Amino acid sequence: MTTIRRFCCDDLLRFAPVNFDHLTETFNMSFYMTYLARWPDYFHVAESPGGRIMGYIMGKVEGQGESWHGHVTAVTVASEYRRQQLAKKLMNMLEDISDKMDKAYFVDLFVRASNMPAIKMYEKLGYIIYRRVLRYYSGEEDGLDMRKALSRDVEKKSIIPLKRPVTPDELEPSESRSTH
Repeated sequence: MTTIRRFCCDDLLRFAPVNFDHLTETFNMSFYMTYLARWPDYFHVAESPGGRIMGYIMGKVEGQGESWHGHVTAVTVASEYRRQQLAKKLMNMLEDISDKMDKAYFVDLFVRASNMPAIKMYEKLGYIIYRRVLRYYSGEEDGLDMRKALSRDVEKKSIIPLKRPVTPDELEPSESRSTH
């Protein structure tokens, strides 16, 4: 049976195989350590009965006022463990923490505009495309900012889509580049 647990320091030496997917961006160790130290409730792994890391989710909570939200920085599942609802379980966990613990208004994430399997999965999970961010990934590929309103956003204001694309310069400083 799969175990979902908090990410720990030892996992930094064990999770590299999960990142082999060309759509999964990897970061330096200090980036992962910062998330682990600042937002441990938002960093989880799915582990197989044999102890292999099957996937992980890394996120944070940020913003102010009605922009207070959970953010998915990375979610990925190793190719051999896909189609088992692991990403859904990891996403649900982050959404629950954002909603119940941190009383966030919404959860957001950025995804490559070309990553149709991920976009379709997020839509099935209730996310909408809030806006397109031109040349978000390496100054080349557009990113989609997808959002899901949480219970605190009774009027669903956080998910009213913008009518025009934005550039990375127009993003808030806390909306620094993420991965998917």
